[in-house]
Amino acid sequence: MNKTKLRLIILTALIAAICVIGSFIKVPVGVVATAALDSAPALISAIFLPPVFAGAAGALGHVATGFTSGFPLGILHLLIAAEMFVIVAVFAAMHQKGLQILKWIFVIIANGIIAPIPFYFLISPAFYIGSIASLTIATAVNCLIAILVMPVLKTVVQRVGVNV
Repeated sequence: MNKTKLRLIILTALIAAICVIGSFIKVPVGVVATAALDSAPALISAIFLPPVFAGAAGALGHVATGFTSGFPLGILHLLIAAEMFVIVAVFAAMHQKGLQILKWIFVIIANGIIAPIPFYFLISPAFYIGSIASLTIATAVNCLIAILVMPVLKTVVQRVGVNV
């Protein structure tokens, strides 16, 4: 394995570990018991990680949130983790393309409204409708944190000259 891949794996593991820490900080928003600050670090990692690696950190972050919440949705948390992988990977790709406003709109709509659609059929329409507001609020909180941290971290990464 070359040095670049090893660095990417190590950075992904570090971001995933920060996502785990965020998974302990719950966002008290009602219906969904697993809303937490687990995705903010994964979103922030779009500054220096390729989309696939940022997505992996986001997926691992959600698995940690499921664990710290007692897996209220059981095995369905793996579905949510897969959704988080895709959402964060697309976000990171949008970040790399310079889509500064669109990437935030995408994350909020994708995670708050689109991602819970399978639960309309798997659990109930009432669960889906009840979860939209809480997931959107939790996603907005994660985005707000990332919006505040990303410019500072980008400056630090550029100043230090980190080369992944």
